[in-house]
Amino acid sequence: MNTEAILSIVLAIISMVSGCGWIVNRRKYKQEVENLKAETLQKYMDLAKEYVEQFRINIVEPLQKEVHNLRTEINQLKDAIEKVNDCPYRDNCPVRKRLHNVTKSDV
Repeated sequence: MNTEAILSIVLAIISMVSGCGWIVNRRKYKQEVENLKAETLQKYMDLAKEYVEQFRINIVEPLQKEVHNLRTEINQLKDAIEKVNDCPYRDNCPVRKRLHNVTKSDV
C-alpha cells in the first residue's frame, strides 16, 4: 500500500470518530436542553405557588375578615330594626323615620 491510501484510511477513521463524537454531543446537548426546560417549568410552578399564597395572605384573608365583620354588623342592624316596634318611643323615633324614608326612596 502506498502512503496515500494509508493516509486516506486514517483520515476516514478520524472523520468517523469525530462524526460519532458529534452525534454523542448532539444527544447530550438535547438532553441538557430538556433538563433546562424542565427546571424552568418547575421554577415557574414554584413562583406561581408563591404568588397564590401571597395573594391569599394579603388580599383574600383581609377580605374574608371584612365580609365577616359586615355580616355581623348587618345581623345586629336587623335585630335592632326588628325590635323597633317594641320601643316605647317608636312614634317619635328619628331613626325609625329615617329608615322608613330610605326604604320608600329605594322602591
